[in-house]
Amino acid sequence: MGEHGSAPARALVFANGDLYDGPAVRRALREGAGALVIAADGGARLALACDLIPHLVVGDMDSLSGEELADLRARGATLRRVAAEKDETDLELALLAAAQRGASWVRVLGAAGGRLDQALANVLLLTLGALAGRDVRLVAGWQTLWLIGPGEHALDGEPGDTISLIPLGGDARGVRTEGLRYPLRDEALRFGPARGVSNVIAAAGARVALVAGMLVVVHTPGRA
Repeated sequence: MGEHGSAPARALVFANGDLYDGPAVRRALREGAGALVIAADGGARLALACDLIPHLVVGDMDSLSGEELADLRARGATLRRVAAEKDETDLELALLAAAQRGASWVRVLGAAGGRLDQALANVLLLTLGALAGRDVRLVAGWQTLWLIGPGEHALDGEPGDTISLIPLGGDARGVRTEGLRYPLRDEALRFGPARGVSNVIAAAGARVALVAGMLVVVHTPGRA
């Protein structure tokens, strides 16, 4: 499907980092079968390594050779080149493109890597206003990361899995959990301290609710 095709409900977005193949990545690829595939510049290589041809490649294209770009174009990919001097990262542009095409389910692969600044920035991209109300998750190896705000939320996972709840941008208030080994009962998770790290799902159907704030949720199968 080209850039002007009908908007899909799902999108796989490939960043220009390390794939870290593992169960979470394979699940995302399986659940994203037939989804729109968007690559952030060199993330096109990761998509091809997963036997997927990007529908759209966006970025300044400084990570892809002329031969690779020609090959992608020949395979039917739409290439959207932007100026190297820009405010947005290539991954930000790719996420915005997924939102613009109506994707309500987005899985981001290749967003982890050797640079701490890039990894942190990639997590914070999940706060983009354009992604609000969409199921957007970063996956790497065994782990899945997503954001939750006020309300009640299911915690995907099985008994024995590790769940971390980390406040972002300030305190998370009125936090209540069900089905976790270390429960929270209408409490605050303070921004900074690591109290919410490495909890454990104790029963099926685990849930978390909060009154105010934002939490980063990281799920790891089994003991992290």
